[in-house]
Amino acid sequence: MSFIWYIIIGIVAGFVAGKLMRGGGFGIIVNLIVGIIGGVLGGWLFGLIGISTSSIIGNLITSVVGAVVLLWIVGLLSRGSNQ
Repeated sequence: MSFIWYIIIGIVAGFVAGKLMRGGGFGIIVNLIVGIIGGVLGGWLFGLIGISTSSIIGNLITSVVGAVVLLWIVGLLSRGSNQ
């Protein structure tokens, strides 16, 4: 059952991050990928500063923060290659 929660949290986190960073979602598959990678990145970043989450809401916040950071980094890299 927890695997299903990870997928749901990944989709929601990717969608929210897409809305925050770009103004729209990217589609369910890309939202899932961005959310999952964002969850890993957010967990790593939160671990660096000593924050640990254990609830679904905490995991969602961690995933959204990581996904926003991921999209920001991708935006910087893609903007740099266009110039």
